[in-house]
Amino acid sequence: MSASPLVLPPVRLLPADELARLAPAVPLLDRALRLVRWAGEERQVDAMGELLEADLVAAATELGLDGTEGEEGLGEVAQAWGAAVETGLLRLEIEEGAEESTLVGEAAGRAVRGEAYEAVAAGDPHEVLDAWLGAAEYALADAAALDYEGLREALDDGDRSALDEADWDPEQEAEFLDTALANLYVLMAMDGATPDSDQGGAVPLPVLAASLVVPDEMEQPSDAVLQEVTEVMLRLDEHFRLLLPTGLLEYQPVDEALIEEESEPEFSQAAADDLDPEEISRYGLVKLSPLGVYGMRERLADAGAHAPAVGDLADGPAVDLLDALTEYPDHVARAEAELWLEGRKPAEAAAELLAAARGDDPGAPGRRLICQQTLALLGAEAEPALRDVLDDPELGGLARVWLTERGAADVPPPSAAMVFWLTIDTLAAQLSADDDAELLGELIRDLVARHDGFFDAAWRVDHPATADVLEAMGRLHPDRKIAKDARKAAFKARSREGAAG
Repeated sequence: MSASPLVLPPVRLLPADELARLAPAVPLLDRALRLVRWAGEERQVDAMGELLEADLVAAATELGLDGTEGEEGLGEVAQAWGAAVETGLLRLEIEEGAEESTLVGEAAGRAVRGEAYEAVAAGDPHEVLDAWLGAAEYALADAAALDYEGLREALDDGDRSALDEADWDPEQEAEFLDTALANLYVLMAMDGATPDSDQGGAVPLPVLAASLVVPDEMEQPSDAVLQEVTEVMLRLDEHFRLLLPTGLLEYQPVDEALIEEESEPEFSQAAADDLDPEEISRYGLVKLSPLGVYGMRERLADAGAHAPAVGDLADGPAVDLLDALTEYPDHVARAEAELWLEGRKPAEAAAELLAAARGDDPGAPGRRLICQQTLALLGAEAEPALRDVLDDPELGGLARVWLTERGAADVPPPSAAMVFWLTIDTLAAQLSADDDAELLGELIRDLVARHDGFFDAAWRVDHPATADVLEAMGRLHPDRKIAKDARKAAFKARSREGAAG
């Protein structure tokens, strides 16, 4: 399936209570909560709501960051304090007019515990997750506001003025980072990564970088595009290192030795084909954490995207299930179908699925294919519902397949017309789903080879998609004569449809 910015593939989420147990252990939220407890009843702040210098140092000691090299420890304290304020764990009470009347670093008000802290302390899962997501949002904005090259220059020179001269657009950088995380979300969803899996799901950093740079229609990236991929890869590496304390990501950074070996560690698909997994990992591996999947889904939904989660359809009608699953990756479709079946009696579920699969609209073949795949998850208890539709022209074929596969007795053989109708219906569903053209071509070649005179019978099939399927067979079959026969049959089918109309 192809995901657009507004229609995203479904993801698997951990239950809210499990996520809420993970959130307080995330470094950023953990530090923010510890600072609130350390601050006590109140703590003096300056006009910007920041800790006074002496308290900043004391807070670093409280968090065990006082031994951190350079100013990094104080910066992490300031970030945790800012996250606490941003999420409402701390509430600021600044004196009116203090910004104009007090000097930098002077006390101008106080910070007190906020209502959000009390709610988090009470353990409400949704309050805990709201606090974590607010802290992560704060860190994302903070990351986009930093100029990494300028920061290096400033620290090397001992002069922070270099930051002011750097060419940096925080809004543009925030959009870049948001897009990268959204692409990571989609890549993981399409790969079928489970939220609690320690293995799998990690995306090589160059692959993520390429998703931001290489146009979909470009089969072989140019040298200029590959150079841009490398630059984006290193840019992402800087961002993701900073975001590790948020709990959004699980990240293995680019190997420093690799950067030293090459001025810019170029990566191409050709190179990837020659590298073993351990070597590929040197270029960086990233995945959203279970919290990160949850957080990105919340952010994307807030931005207007349709971001479903596995289980959303469990309580809905069968027609909604079948319509949705035609667009889902196979591994997710199965998981969603299992959840839908879980709370229903097999015979009743089968009857509802079969009723929802009927129709002659363009989406009906896809619904029937998904229906057949979902019915395959049911056992013998569903048999009565399948026998009830043996005479149904749309469902009788798939019912016979289901019954035969389970060794059921007294299954009447299908008529030739029913066999051809089911064949056309199945091919129509696979064409509509944009299945792999090469695999579909193999299926078509095998089908034609096993049935002499296939096209002489196929064009007569009374199915809305007959002509379209035959035309597709003409495009996909490599044998020129057979392809021509398919096109002739398609023409006959269209003529028959016109005459019937």
